[in-house]
Amino acid sequence: MALETWLIKVKKSISNSLDTARISVPKHKSTVGVLSFETAGLLSKLLHLWNSLSDNTVIRVRDESISLEGVRKIVSNDESFLLGLACAEMAENVRVVAKHVSRLSKRCQDSNLQCFDRWFDEFANSGHDSHGWVMSPKEMEAKNKKMDRYVTITATLYKEMEELSTIENNLRKCFQCKEAIKEQKIIDLQQRLFWQRQEVKYLKERSLWNRSFDMVVSMAVRSIFTILARIKLVFGICPSLLPRSLSASATVHPTEENKDSTLGFFDSNSKLLKPPPSTLGAAALALHYSNLIIIMEKMIKSPQLVGVDARDDLYSMLPNSIRSSLRSRLKGVGFSASDEVLAGEWRTALGRILGWLSPLAHNMIKWQSERSFEQQNLLPRTNVLLLQTLFFANKDKTEAAITELLVGLNYIWRFEREMTAKALFDFNSFT
Repeated sequence: MALETWLIKVKKSISNSLDTARISVPKHKSTVGVLSFETAGLLSKLLHLWNSLSDNTVIRVRDESISLEGVRKIVSNDESFLLGLACAEMAENVRVVAKHVSRLSKRCQDSNLQCFDRWFDEFANSGHDSHGWVMSPKEMEAKNKKMDRYVTITATLYKEMEELSTIENNLRKCFQCKEAIKEQKIIDLQQRLFWQRQEVKYLKERSLWNRSFDMVVSMAVRSIFTILARIKLVFGICPSLLPRSLSASATVHPTEENKDSTLGFFDSNSKLLKPPPSTLGAAALALHYSNLIIIMEKMIKSPQLVGVDARDDLYSMLPNSIRSSLRSRLKGVGFSASDEVLAGEWRTALGRILGWLSPLAHNMIKWQSERSFEQQNLLPRTNVLLLQTLFFANKDKTEAAITELLVGLNYIWRFEREMTAKALFDFNSFT
């Protein structure tokens, strides 16, 4: 009986030891794998966001971007409002990236990383960094170098995997081909396949592919916390946990009167980015008018090359409001356009208008193209802000400028045609 009791105790002891050992064995952290390419794009965006907040870039936004003649003429002349738009757009960019980080964080084992969105909202609204995720500028620069290295290697991995797929397909076709294939060609492809697989394996080890979600997300989380802290520092939004490394000339202080204090940090900035009813953005015409202006710019530069069909196509692009104002402006205009002095004056006037209007149109196209689906991965991005485009431009003022361009284009186009016809007539008279 005593022996039986002792055996039962030993059995329980061994069982408990095994259970303890089983519990103490750490779970295998899943690696990023095929999501490494999407993750590399995410890290690339974080790098871009940080670079867009450098001292030089901030100074350029304050001294150049919001001082563009076109911005002052048809967007706003209120510097505080324009700086508020710049701050709101940067905050919105961070919010969009944070959504992607949050989605990846759900795959982590670290419970704090899994709750990233909660901690991030808390930090955005109160400035409270519960886990000390905000880095110093020096730490951030070191982290950026590491992230940039991962992005570069992962981009190379993507290219090499595509090459591997091509080689595999070529080899498969060789085996499936009914015609006689030279044995040497198959051997060459097999050799290439072997070395390509080795290259891909090597790159997977060095890239994001074989990194754990916890490691990658932790890197992204600390980066995005630091970026948000930088935005608050740059635009004078308290509190900010970053040391004031900016020179005094590189800080900007937009007005807070346009922001709703009852909303959270991101909600108030998103609200500020909603275009007023009087703007092209609200009318969904910003992109269309940008294309229209760019077409007119080309025509004005070479009016002699504009045919009747091209002119009709341009007219078909005009909305009813511009057509109506154009008809009013052209009413009573004679058929003759032979005044060389007047044509020269129109060229000067059109050049002056395009000088401030064209940059906003080109910026609108650039801003839109950067956000197209095809451009979301590893491509470099510029620092065009929405306030530098036609999105917030006053609709009536923009249409007045476009109408002026059309009236001037109409005259110099007819002038060029009359001069060409006269030259041909004179030439035929001599022959």
